[in-house]
Amino acid sequence: MIKQKVSGWFIAWISLICNIALTAIKVIIGYIFHSTALLADGIHNGGDVIASFITLSSMKVAHQPADDDHPYGHGKAEDLASALIALILALAGFYLIYESIHALFKPANHASIWAFFAALISLIVKSFLYFYTIRLGKKAKSKSLIATAYDHLADVWASLAATIGIGTAFLGNVFNIPYTMYGDPIAGIIVSLLIITVSIEIGIKSINVLMESSVSSKQIETYTKMIESFPEVKHIDRLRAREHGNYILIDVRISVPGTLTIQEGHNITRQIRDTIMTKDTNVEEVLIHLNPWYEHENIP
Repeated sequence: MIKQKVSGWFIAWISLICNIALTAIKVIIGYIFHSTALLADGIHNGGDVIASFITLSSMKVAHQPADDDHPYGHGKAEDLASALIALILALAGFYLIYESIHALFKPANHASIWAFFAALISLIVKSFLYFYTIRLGKKAKSKSLIATAYDHLADVWASLAATIGIGTAFLGNVFNIPYTMYGDPIAGIIVSLLIITVSIEIGIKSINVLMESSVSSKQIETYTKMIESFPEVKHIDRLRAREHGNYILIDVRISVPGTLTIQEGHNITRQIRDTIMTKDTNVEEVLIHLNPWYEHENIP
């Protein structure tokens, strides 16, 4: 766990440093050589810098232990961070669409080989960051890291589109091919749509957790089978499970023979809790309420 936490901080800081460097490179080169796609992609990277700061802050908060004011822990801090990242991506995407469409109604600028190389370098760096971050995020079960990984993936597609668009425009200039000089702003539009799509996906997932929506029906069915495997459980009166940040909380009411002693009932709840938490390491807490069950009252 400590190793995963340290690795998470490491990749978050690497992402931040890379985003700052790429933002500076793309904005400066895009501005100097009038590349709409590269400049827009650079502005998007500026949003990534803010997202990286949010990720670092949320990871620190999310790993704090439960306290009197937050008895269920601080796990939702990462979902809140993911929602903010989604908002930043959406705003950046709509801004890029505006700038790219605006560029289509102006005379096409001559594409620069330097703009092409800047987009290509961004594509390589972001591809590495995505594959490394998504692997680490899934291993550490960190939603903010996974959100950051998808942010890197949006950058990969954005840099790919920018690379193709700028490259097409450059070749069009060299060989005097009509309309290819507008490859730059067209790439900007494609980049924008990709960014908005990713932001919607991240936002929906984050909002569902913040609104405490239930886990999937498949997970509920799995928990039901675990509980019903105990012969003392005569009926499951209610079973609820919800995600709370990077872990799951379960609330269940079960009927057991009313003749059991308090100690016997306690032993059953402990066995059920241990079984669920052992088989599903994402479960942080299982709250079990016992109801008395008498055979003569349940005869059809």
